Amino acid sequence: MFTGIVEEIGTVTNVRMHQSVRTLDIKAHKITEDMHIGDSISVNGACLTVIDFNESSFSVQVIQGTENKTYLADIAKQSEVNLERAMSGSGRFGGHFVLGHVDELGKISKIKENANSRIVTIQCSSTVLNQLVKQGSITVDGVSLTVFDKHASAFDIHLIPETRRSTILATKKLGDNVHLETDVLFKYVENILSQDRSQLTFDKLKSFGF
Repeated sequence: MFTGIVEEIGTVTNVRMHQSVRTLDIKAHKITEDMHIGDSISVNGACLTVIDFNESSFSVQVIQGTENKTYLADIAKQSEVNLERAMSGSGRFGGHFVLGHVDELGKISKIKENANSRIVTIQCSSTVLNQLVKQGSITVDGVSLTVFDKHASAFDIHLIPETRRSTILATKKLGDNVHLETDVLFKYVENILSQDRSQLTFDKLKSFGF
C-alpha cells in the first residue's frame, strides 16, 4: 500500500535481462535507509519487489505481466523514476490509497503552462474515465493528484511547482505515456453496484465500510 507521495527521484543505472525477466538497478539515497530484501517499492507507480540493495542503490525485477501493462520495458539507463516506499503505519497519510497496480497507460495529449501551474491533459479509456470524478484522486506515474476536469476521452491535472520539483512529471512531454491507477475505494463501490443494484441500500454500503 502506498500514498502517492513521492519520496525521492531515483536514476536507473543499469538494465539487465535474464530469461524474460528485466532487472532495474536504481540509484537512490533516502529510501535505502531502512530497506530490506522483499520490500515493495513504487517505481513510477508500479509496485516492484527489492531483490538486492546497498547504501546508494537497489535492484527490482519486472516480469512480463508487469511489462505488458506498463512502459517499464522502455525505461533505459539514466532514466529518472519516481520512488516511494510502502506506507508506514506510523507516518502521515498525505495522499490517498494507492496499490501500485497500474490500471492502464495514459497518453499526454496537451500541456499548458502558466505562472503557477502546469496543466496536463491525459487521454485514457472510458473504463478509467468512468472511475474518475472532478476533484477526486488519480495516481499518475505514482503521484497522487487531483482530477481538475474531465473531457470526453481525457482528464486534466494541475502540477504545482512543488510537484514539478519533487517528481519526474515536470519532464514529461507531449505524446509521452504515463501509468494510471484509479482510486481503489471507487473500484469497490463500482463492484458492489454492478453486482446487485436492486438490493443496494445505504445500510448495506455502511456495512461494507463506506
